[in-house]
Amino acid sequence: MADKAYGNESIKSLKGADQVRLRPAVIFGSDGIEGCQHSIFEIMSNSIDEAREGRGNRIIVTRFLDGSVEIQDFGAGIPVEYNEAEKEWNWKLLFCTLYAGGKYDNNSGANYSYSLGLNGLGLCATQFASEYMDAEIKRDGFKYNLHFEKGKNKGGLHKEPCDRRAGTGSRIKWKPDLSVFTDINVPVSYYKETIRRQAIVNDGIKFIFKNQLTQTQFESFEYCYENGIQDYVKELAGEKALTTPQYWECEREGRDREDLNDYKLKIKAALCFSNETQLKEYYHNSSFLEHGGSPEKAFRSAFVNQINAYLKANNKFNKTDVQINAQDIEECVIFVVSSFSTQTSYENQTKKAITNKFIQEAMTDFFRHQLEVYFIENKLDANKIADQMLINMRSRIKAEKTRKNLKTTLQAKVDMTNRIQKFVDCRSKNIEEREIFIVEGDSALGACKQARDANFQALMPVRGKILNCLKSDYDKIFKSDIITDLIKVLGCGVEVKSKAAKDVSMFDMDALRWNKIMICTDADVDGFQIRTLILTMIYRLMPKLIEAGKVYIAESPLYEVTCKDQTYFAYNEIEMEQIKQEIGDKKYTVQRSKGLGENEADMMNLTTMNPATRRLIKVTPSDAEATSEMFDLLLGDNLEGRKEYISNFGHLYLDAADVS
Repeated sequence: MADKAYGNESIKSLKGADQVRLRPAVIFGSDGIEGCQHSIFEIMSNSIDEAREGRGNRIIVTRFLDGSVEIQDFGAGIPVEYNEAEKEWNWKLLFCTLYAGGKYDNNSGANYSYSLGLNGLGLCATQFASEYMDAEIKRDGFKYNLHFEKGKNKGGLHKEPCDRRAGTGSRIKWKPDLSVFTDINVPVSYYKETIRRQAIVNDGIKFIFKNQLTQTQFESFEYCYENGIQDYVKELAGEKALTTPQYWECEREGRDREDLNDYKLKIKAALCFSNETQLKEYYHNSSFLEHGGSPEKAFRSAFVNQINAYLKANNKFNKTDVQINAQDIEECVIFVVSSFSTQTSYENQTKKAITNKFIQEAMTDFFRHQLEVYFIENKLDANKIADQMLINMRSRIKAEKTRKNLKTTLQAKVDMTNRIQKFVDCRSKNIEEREIFIVEGDSALGACKQARDANFQALMPVRGKILNCLKSDYDKIFKSDIITDLIKVLGCGVEVKSKAAKDVSMFDMDALRWNKIMICTDADVDGFQIRTLILTMIYRLMPKLIEAGKVYIAESPLYEVTCKDQTYFAYNEIEMEQIKQEIGDKKYTVQRSKGLGENEADMMNLTTMNPATRRLIKVTPSDAEATSEMFDLLLGDNLEGRKEYISNFGHLYLDAADVS
């Protein structure tokens, strides 16, 4: 129960710097290192917007040892004087007010044609999230200085005249606040990668990155692509590309919805097909679109449709081929798109994807048309591309079939619980401790489930008497569900070379899934026969299991003797006589062994399942051979031998004979 009631006074609003400092992830996408990185990019974006409008062609980014950052441009300089229209100082609007900026009228071409900044958040939000921020601005023959600490201005605006020959521009230095972000140690690799990307999509602008190594020493890197994405794609393609690099450019106007205004769109695309390098990158208003959005959808639609159309029109497909998909194209394409628009719908403030419907439609149409023209005008390249697409598609189909076959094979080995009826697996994956009990029937399965240790003991019920593997041929053996299920559960395959065994793997001891294989049947005539049939199957199909000492018979007691509070178990007649002698003249009761399914779980655990108290008989090759020979004599095709054996030894089995 809450201590205080939830009422009118419970509602609060964040004001000023707290709007960012207490919830940085809302603006920057994260309060960790990713959010800190995005705050740096926000300031860099403003300098890039200036340079792209032709106001300066150089941007300097400096990373200091203490985590502080400085970004200097040589643009027009941030307007900071009094704003009559807003009745407020511009420096207060830009540095201290969210949703204030000069880029809301881009579509009318008032200040910026195409800009990274849109929402009037970046500069102010970064200032709010800083430990301190210093701004030095030169414009209109004056130099302006501002200082902020933890989102608050200290000392107001300082203004002094300066020589116009010193040029114009803005220099912003700040330190991200560790009380806002959980980490401010932005790695050098982020700066290098981000600045390199900006140089790629901002033709001719020189970016200089300085990294402080010691108190007095800096390392410096320069990035500049005179022809932007054209130079970038040529650099990536190298000398071994499948085709020559292509460059496409266009301008369009349109709207995202009928009731909205038109806006301008500029598309630049560079393309090359290569088996050495594969890459797709999208930029919008020079922001790298990590998740793509509209351009990615346009690529998939235009390229897949146009390439399939070319293959079909030129009879390149075989009868068994399927259509090319985006994956086939991506395996051999270098495609870089840099687009600009006066209105942009980003997924969020982090600007990693755009969602404009018109941009997607315009790009799809443009890419499709350019591909069509390219294929017509460059027949040699078109045929190279077509042949490579078919290779990629056929390789994909073959790989998918291989993957499915491998998955089926692996599932056959490890997913027995769902694939084999009534098989009960154990938890352990350690072969050295895993045991399997092959038990007689469903009733025994129920009792053994309660008595087993589920960590390492698994159960496989045998439904009735299995096939006589000595008397049956392989065709019949491998059509038996019981036998094939047992083979699958054991996992090691069979030592049989026959067409009948084509769906069963060859024997591999390393594939055996168990340390011990235990045959557990009732202590009666039927139980002995089932035990013999299972042993015969193993002896004929996988005798190496017996040679390796993996096969055991789990003994169950023949008698249960109760004397007062003590219980004895006798496994044969000799033990029964020994128990009687030990009890002497005391009163006792004798219970002939029930079937496994009728035994109590505690008794089953004590006498049959528990490694500390159970009795196991290891089956040796000689045991198996003798059993097999006797089984063949009594149930096989040796009629004369069977008659002779019954004549000589039949009288020994009269008590067990069923003559009812």
